[in-house]
Amino acid sequence: MELKLVRIEKPADVNLILGQTHFIKSVEDLYEAMITASASAKFGIAFCESSGECLIRSEGNDEEMRKLAEKNALAIGAGHSFIIFMKNAYPINVLNAVKNVPEVCSIYCATANSVEVVIAETDAGRGVLGVIDGAKPKGVEGPDGVKWRKEFLRKLGYKR
Repeated sequence: MELKLVRIEKPADVNLILGQTHFIKSVEDLYEAMITASASAKFGIAFCESSGECLIRSEGNDEEMRKLAEKNALAIGAGHSFIIFMKNAYPINVLNAVKNVPEVCSIYCATANSVEVVIAETDAGRGVLGVIDGAKPKGVEGPDGVKWRKEFLRKLGYKR
């Protein structure tokens, strides 16, 4: 077995969801989940087919996001993995819809952070072992941090 590290390439302001699913129709079902959950989201989805022709299958309503998803899915190359890139939406807006797609097995991460994907490769193929999502903590939140966080969430409209 060989371990590989794949860095996700994306603009800093683009969010992503990386997960695993199990069926060729997943890419169309994920498209429907995304468009239903957020009509304003601009997104692209790519799915790594792991049998038959073993192609990257893709959908989306934004060609830039679709191409970004295809490029990163090809780099990851792990069977049945999928990646969604989105603009004008956050994972919190669509994540439950994505998780409720019947074929979706798991979500590895949903973030705007820099991401590295830990891959295991054998003669049988590739699999995602996990992700490195952002930087390590620099300390524990204090009263000023609590105040900032609460004000920030209210400013965004996520809390009242």
